[in-house]
Amino acid sequence: MNKKEIERTKKIFYSGLISIFLISTCSYFLFLDFWNDLYAEDTATSTNQVAVVPKPAVIPLDKEDYDRRLNIMANGAATSSWPVKTEYPLPGAILPFSRIVAYYGNLYSKKMGALGEYEPTTMLMKLKSEVERWNIADPTTPAVPALHYIATTAQTLPQKDKSYILRMPDSEIDKVLLMAKQINALVFLDIQVGQSTIQKELPRLEKYLKLPHVHVGIDPEFSMKTGKKPGSIIGTMSADDVNFVSSYLSKIVRDNNLPPKVIVVHRFTEGMLTKYKSIKTPPEVQIVIDMDGWGYSFKKIAAYNQIIQDEPVQFTGFKLFYKNDIKLKDSKMLTPADILKLKPRPMYIQYQ
Repeated sequence: MNKKEIERTKKIFYSGLISIFLISTCSYFLFLDFWNDLYAEDTATSTNQVAVVPKPAVIPLDKEDYDRRLNIMANGAATSSWPVKTEYPLPGAILPFSRIVAYYGNLYSKKMGALGEYEPTTMLMKLKSEVERWNIADPTTPAVPALHYIATTAQTLPQKDKSYILRMPDSEIDKVLLMAKQINALVFLDIQVGQSTIQKELPRLEKYLKLPHVHVGIDPEFSMKTGKKPGSIIGTMSADDVNFVSSYLSKIVRDNNLPPKVIVVHRFTEGMLTKYKSIKTPPEVQIVIDMDGWGYSFKKIAAYNQIIQDEPVQFTGFKLFYKNDIKLKDSKMLTPADILKLKPRPMYIQYQ
């Protein structure tokens, strides 16, 4: 993609992004952030090269330690379904041996999350500080940093292919990979499919998914299977979609002798993810159902218990909003100590 095409992509991105508004999600009264007033960030010229990270040494899986950590993660959950019993993962699995602490966002935007809000050096320092907070709160589970980059963004305006999405140029993804390399961070490439499909969008990122430290996020909120515009209703995905991602990544892992890939699935309503009992968990992948949404902390916890805890898949995540979680009267942002009380304990933490 040349310089003119990149500038055109930026202009489309700003004109098509979704406006911020509040949504009450069923009885949970959680709110959904549809972003507006996005600003372009001056960025250095891309190297147009993928940051190469050497494959980590493969250490045999300690099954006894894996089971022990799963029981600690369950934290005495009320339901007997936790911890979820699956096949043991391949060697090199991140979860539950470590907890992932991620910054979320897009480099074109200062409003979509911490990843794009701050200049890179400041952002990485802030992320390292959060990682340290989690290491202090739970020294038995090492926290590892991650950059969760929205590589495919939902739009309110149709594009030439009528997909209602904008795909970020490789040059922007390359910048994120180079940032991650500075602090040895994982990278998640997040996909909002709009009126396209995950079956079409995921393969576009294959060259990055062959890297051992690159993982995937999928966002049912912007999967518009009914043909509605993104932002007009909350979207949905099914077990079939998650299983496609799982199967696709499993093949990449096997073909390239990689450690397991992590799949983060965002969720804050029951309808966002259907047929959860049919989701497969092969040893090549680890699946996280991430509690999204912002609002009063006690309502976020209630939603976590009803949507995430009561519909177990494998691992769980929890999303925190630096600004939106404190914007309501008398609201506060949950601390690591607060989140560690949840049953099960989230193994993926995302900051926006």
